[in-house]
Amino acid sequence: MPRNWKEEVVFTAIMAGLMVFVMTAYNVTMAQGFSNGLVLAILSGYPLGLLVAIILDMLVVGPIAKGLAFKYIINDYMRKKTVLIGITISVLMVLGMVTCMSLFGIAVEGELSGAHVLATYGHTWLFNLIVALPLQLIIVGPIARAVLGKMQVATAKREADAVTEKD
Repeated sequence: MPRNWKEEVVFTAIMAGLMVFVMTAYNVTMAQGFSNGLVLAILSGYPLGLLVAIILDMLVVGPIAKGLAFKYIINDYMRKKTVLIGITISVLMVLGMVTCMSLFGIAVEGELSGAHVLATYGHTWLFNLIVALPLQLIIVGPIARAVLGKMQVATAKREADAVTEKD
């Protein structure tokens, strides 16, 4: 878990950057199939998706997911096993982000009109969840936590060296 603002920013950048890239590639491929313009379509949709995801993550979904987790789900047993806290928050984050970003995706594609909007949203939400949850738990989450762990170890080492130099 990030311990300060700098760590939160790096962790979110890695998490959102990887998740949005893979999910953009997945959704664009699902929408238009493998075509000549696929790579360009993925790269052109990525920046706006990343911006929206970072804003949602840091200002809306993240605080709500963490609040719900610590208020209703995480108990004393889980507090002793920090990996369970991470998994719990990750699952809640995926649920929240898939809910919001699926809506964003169909809005960007102009699919928010007509009688079929709920069916389109439900289909999009389910297909995004099927990919996003394992992607987060098996690939992206461990990568982001590994980078964060290395960052925290380096910070602790610098702090210990600074204390040693003062003495």
